Amino acid sequence: MKNILVIIASLLITAMVSPQPNVIFTNANVIQTNANVIHTKEDVIYTEEDQQIYNQYISYITVNSQSQSNTHTHPQSIAQPQELDELLEKTAHFFIDKPYVAHTLETDGGDSASFNEKSGAAIKDEGAAIKEESVVVNLREFDCTTYIETVVALTQTVRSQDHSFDNFIKNLKTLRYREGVLNGYSSRLHYFTDWLYDNEKSGVLENLTTLLGGIREDKQLNFMSTHREAYSQLKLNDSNLSEIIDIEKEINDRGCISYIPKSKIADIDSRIPHMSIIAFTTSINGLDVTHTGFAYQKDGGLIFIHASSAKNKVIIDSLSLSEYCNLQKSCTGIIVAKLL
Repeated sequence: MKNILVIIASLLITAMVSPQPNVIFTNANVIQTNANVIHTKEDVIYTEEDQQIYNQYISYITVNSQSQSNTHTHPQSIAQPQELDELLEKTAHFFIDKPYVAHTLETDGGDSASFNEKSGAAIKDEGAAIKEESVVVNLREFDCTTYIETVVALTQTVRSQDHSFDNFIKNLKTLRYREGVLNGYSSRLHYFTDWLYDNEKSGVLENLTTLLGGIREDKQLNFMSTHREAYSQLKLNDSNLSEIIDIEKEINDRGCISYIPKSKIADIDSRIPHMSIIAFTTSINGLDVTHTGFAYQKDGGLIFIHASSAKNKVIIDSLSLSEYCNLQKSCTGIIVAKLL
C-alpha cells in the first residue's frame, strides 16, 4: 500500500502538562531543558504529578475494594487472583477521559508506534530523538499501547501486594521491554504481536486467538525498517535501524500471525473474556497492529475501552467491537489475549 503515512502536526507530551511541571528523577540529578525533559542515570523518567496520580489510584482502588467487601480485608490485601477482571475494570475506569496523546514514550519528540485510529496510517513524529532510551512513566495522558501497559502494570502491582511506586515502575518496564531488560531503543517491544509474544512467554498473559477460531496469516513485518523516516530514532541512526531489522527478522522467523477476521467477531463475541486485551490487526503492508483496547462485556454485548485518537481521550466506546472493526477500512480483525 502506497502513501500510507499521514503527516500530522508534532505532538509533544508537554502540550498537555503545566508549563513548569515538578520533575522527579530516581536517584539522579535533575537536568531540565526547554522542553521540560529530564535525563536520569537510572533510566526512569516521571513527574511529580505522575506520582500523585499513582497515589490517588492506590487510594481509589483500596476504597473501592473495601466498600465492596463483606469481610474485614486488610488494605494490603486489595486483590485476590479470582478478582482479576474486576480489578482490571476498575483500573481501566480510573483513567476514563484522560487525554489521548501520541508518542507518549518520548520526552523530546522521538517516536512510538502511534497510528491514526480511523485510517490506520502512521502518525509521523517530527520531534528530535532523545539520546538514551528511558522508562517513561506517564499517567497523565496515553496512546492506545501505553494505556494497555499502564492498566496491566498497575493491576500487577496491586495483586503483588507491594504497592510501592518503584514496584509499579518495575512492572511497567517488564511489560514494555524484551524479557524485561532495557537495552536501548530496539529492546522496546515496538510491534504489538512481539509484545504479546514476549509477555505470554513470561507468563503475564495467554493469547486466546487460536482457541477462539483465529486464522493464520503469513505476513512479514518490516514497517519500521522500511519507513525509517517516520521514526526519529531510526532516520538518523543506522545502528538502531540495523537492530530493528534484526528484530523484525526474529519476529518473522516465528511464523504466521493469528487473528480473528472481523467478519467473524460477532459470532464469537460472547466467548471473548471481559477485560481481555484486544489488538486490531491491519492490512497495511509490513505492519501487524494499529490499535489496542480492552474488551468490555456489558448488558449482553461486547464493546471496548481504549485510548481513542478519534475522541482524543480514554473512552468506553459506544460501538460494539464488531461494528468498530467493520468501520475501520484497514482493520482485518482482532487478536485476543487474557491476563493471567
